[in-house]
Amino acid sequence: MLVFVVLWQVLCLSVCSGFRAAPQPCPAPLQWEGRTVEYDHGTGRNTRAAVSYDAQNQRIRVLEQKTGHTPCKKFFEYIYLFKSGVLFQIEEITKQCAKIALTEAWDPYDIPLNSTYEDQYFIGGPGDMIEVQEWSDRKPARKNEAWVGVYTLKDCYPVQETYTKNSSVTTSTRFFDLQLGISDPEVFNPPSTCLSALSKRMTSDC
Repeated sequence: MLVFVVLWQVLCLSVCSGFRAAPQPCPAPLQWEGRTVEYDHGTGRNTRAAVSYDAQNQRIRVLEQKTGHTPCKKFFEYIYLFKSGVLFQIEEITKQCAKIALTEAWDPYDIPLNSTYEDQYFIGGPGDMIEVQEWSDRKPARKNEAWVGVYTLKDCYPVQETYTKNSSVTTSTRFFDLQLGISDPEVFNPPSTCLSALSKRMTSDC
């Protein structure tokens, strides 16, 4: 009997050690500040911005950043208040403001619980050792995914998100320099110029 028990333990160790539970989506931070670069595949434009993200109150502030001399282009600050269903667009120099109804639903920077695990790997070369997981909304009955998200394994920070429509990539967003928390909650308050706001979105061209 003792020999049988020992053999069973050895067999269990060899089999069970090779078994790993399926990866589960990690909970992403609810509040952070950082920078993003969004590439629009339709226009070929990169938009760099400083971002304040507050999932607890469903609001995002995006401040477009200049990367050099861009003739005849306006830069804007955007304040998305999803609970109120309102978007404020503020021209950075004149502070002219537009108040627009938000039609899209709140879409947090996180990994939905029903996501499909795609891959796990390290970003960068030797010594970097930043391990990430890749998830998507791919389902067996659907050939192509509409969303792919890459998040750090350790703290579940967003690294990149890509959206696809009709088998074509629409936008790719990279995240970097992220810090936990909101240093200044006032950034979500629109300026006084928004009291007499325009009702239509302003264009970025001069």
